[in-house]
Amino acid sequence: MIKNKQQNNMIDSTEAEKLAFTFLTHEWNVPVEDRDWFTVISTRTLGEEGYDVEIGIDGFPDRWLVEVYDNGKCEPYYEFSSPIRDSETNSDLEDLPEWIAQVLIAERKHR
Repeated sequence: MIKNKQQNNMIDSTEAEKLAFTFLTHEWNVPVEDRDWFTVISTRTLGEEGYDVEIGIDGFPDRWLVEVYDNGKCEPYYEFSSPIRDSETNSDLEDLPEWIAQVLIAERKHR
């Protein structure tokens, strides 16, 4: 009986993706009309503990990794990775809305 109760508390990968996406877009107060810029790249299970959900912007190498626990809560400290150094040009950001470009510039500087 306890085992079944624990299984009922676990979320699936689709729910983890939704939770991570919502967490990240709310963290930055992303306007609804700009949420289409972001996409879930991949989801990896952490066994019974939850999922790692990787979110990015289509066409860009930058990634945010959000850990979603099996109880549906997101780790408040996400990870950011990018092969682009902050000393490199940011000309790749020209076609993005200005605020998204600024987020990427700031993340690239602080990693």
